[in-house]
Amino acid sequence: MDRRSFLTRSAALGCSLAASPLVTPVSFAATPGEHRLVVIILRGGMDGLAAVSPYGDPDFATLGRPAPDLDGGGALDLDGRFAMHGALSPLAPLWRAGELGFAHAVSIPYRDKRSHFDGQDLLEAGVAASDAPLPGDGWLNRLVQRMPDATAETAYAIGGEPLRILQGPAQVNRWTPEADLRLSPQAVLLTRRVMQADPAMAAALDTAMALAGGDGDGVEFTGSMGDMMAAMRDDMMSGKDRQRPGAALARFAGEQLRGAARIACYSLTGWDTHRAQAHHLPRALTQLAQSVTTLKETLGAGAWGQTTVVAVTEFGRTARWNGTGGTDHGSGGVMVLAGGAVRGGRVITDWPGLDEAALYKRRDVMPTRDLRAHLAWLLRGLYGVERTALETTIFPGLDMGDDPELLL
Repeated sequence: MDRRSFLTRSAALGCSLAASPLVTPVSFAATPGEHRLVVIILRGGMDGLAAVSPYGDPDFATLGRPAPDLDGGGALDLDGRFAMHGALSPLAPLWRAGELGFAHAVSIPYRDKRSHFDGQDLLEAGVAASDAPLPGDGWLNRLVQRMPDATAETAYAIGGEPLRILQGPAQVNRWTPEADLRLSPQAVLLTRRVMQADPAMAAALDTAMALAGGDGDGVEFTGSMGDMMAAMRDDMMSGKDRQRPGAALARFAGEQLRGAARIACYSLTGWDTHRAQAHHLPRALTQLAQSVTTLKETLGAGAWGQTTVVAVTEFGRTARWNGTGGTDHGSGGVMVLAGGAVRGGRVITDWPGLDEAALYKRRDVMPTRDLRAHLAWLLRGLYGVERTALETTIFPGLDMGDDPELLL
C-alpha cells in the first residue's frame, strides 16, 4: 500500500483529507556525518547576466539590457565588476557574512539544441550530451550509492514524478505534502482492527501512518469536527504560496535536515523569460531568495553552519535583450552557492568577456567551466569522494580541473 492509496481508502472512514499546498516533489537522503547539502533545480534557464550582472564589463552596456539599479533599486555591487539583482537583496547579509557566492559563465556540456527537457535531463543525470541513452540514475543517487553507511527510510513519492537527480537504486525518501491526513481516534482504532488480521496489511498500515504523519503534525486528531476542518484549512497553502512555493518547500526541507536527512533536492520554476523579463524575473529571484533565507531560518545556526545550498539551472540565456523585452535560450549561466559551509563573498569565474567575438555563437555567454566540475568539488569536500569516482562514475567523462575551493 502506498501513501496515496492509504489516504484515499481512509477517506471512507471519516477522515479529513486536506489537499495540499505543495506540488513539487522534495527528495531526501540520510547520509553519515553532519554535512547538509541542498540542491535547488531552477527550471526554465535562469538569466545569469541579469541575476549577477557584469556591469563592469565594457561591453555589457552594448547588449541592450537594463543596467543594475545600484542607486535605490536594491542591486548590490559585489566586487566592482558584478552586481547582484535587487530581487536578491534579502541575500545581501549572507554575502556580507561570506555565506553566499556565485560561479559565473558555467554550464553543463549541452549546446545548440537548447531544449529545456534535454537540458534538465542531462543536468540531473550528470552526464554530457550524447546520443547514448541517459543512465537510469541521477548523480545524487550515485553519490548515495557510494556511501556504505548511508541510510534512508522507506522510499516514497507523492504527487509528482520523482526528481531524476535522486532517482536510482539507492534508497531515498521522496515527499510531496500534497495531502494531509487527520483521523479521529476512533477511526485510527477501527483502521488498525480492520488491518490486524493480516500481518502484511498491518505492517503497511504502520508505514502509511508514519508517512502521513511525517510532516510533524501527526495523524490522530482529538478536536471537534469544526476543529478538524480548521486544521485542514491551516494545512492548505495559500494561493500565493501555491504559485511561489519556494519558502514552503525550504521550510519543509529544513525541518527534515534538522533530523536524519542530510541531502535534499527540490525545484523552482518561473525562469523561462522570453518576454517581459523585467516583470517575471524578479518574481523568480524573490522566490529563490526567500527559499534560501527560509532554509537558514529553519535549520538554525548550528545546522546552517554545516549546510551547502547550490542552485543550478539547465542553461543560461542570450546575451542580448530580444524584441519582446526578454531573453532566449542560451549557454553560459550562473550557479548560486549559499550556506554556512560555503566560502562565499566571491564571484568565481574565468570571465570570457562580452565582446561579440567572445560570445558563444556570437549570442550567448561563453561557458568557461563545466558546471559539473563545481558540483564534483563540492561532493569531494563534503563527503571525501575520490576524484576518480567523481570523474568516471558520478559525473562520467568529467574533467574536474583545478579546485575552486568552494567550501570552508
